[in-house]
Amino acid sequence: MIRSMIAAVSILAATAAAAQTPYAGIQARPIKALSEQQVADLGAGRGMGLALAAELNGYPGPSHVLELADRLELSEDQRARIKALFDSMKAEAVPLGAKLIEQEADLDRQFATRTVTPESLKASTAAAAITQGELRETHLKYHLATVDVLSPGQMQRYAELRGYGGRPMHHHH
Repeated sequence: MIRSMIAAVSILAATAAAAQTPYAGIQARPIKALSEQQVADLGAGRGMGLALAAELNGYPGPSHVLELADRLELSEDQRARIKALFDSMKAEAVPLGAKLIEQEADLDRQFATRTVTPESLKASTAAAAITQGELRETHLKYHLATVDVLSPGQMQRYAELRGYGGRPMHHHH
């Protein structure tokens, strides 16, 4: 009985040790909570999966629609409208991304300098959450606007080109 308990405890300890190793190596990051790729994506105004609720429910985003413009056979007018949406999205997302990076850096700094308090932690995480919510809303609303530019046939083609299968996609006007 005792021997099997000791064996079980040592297995648990080994499992816990293995579970902790995924973070090894990332302690050198400038901002611990963000990878270099995430920092680059935020700085460039990229969606980073923030708009999956739209994308995977049949609301294409301006970025991917522009990439597929030829294969979707966009008219010149459609191309211009999507490009305008993309530019507006970028103009909103880039400053929000920069703000979020700064907020994450501030939080990181509080822990690094051992100046974090329960109050500063609450304020900092709440501020970052608000910014992340604004960023997500920005990306989602441009997916919503993109739908109004495309025909039902283009929506269907988009879904196929993106590998979402041939199921009918949402369309509204």
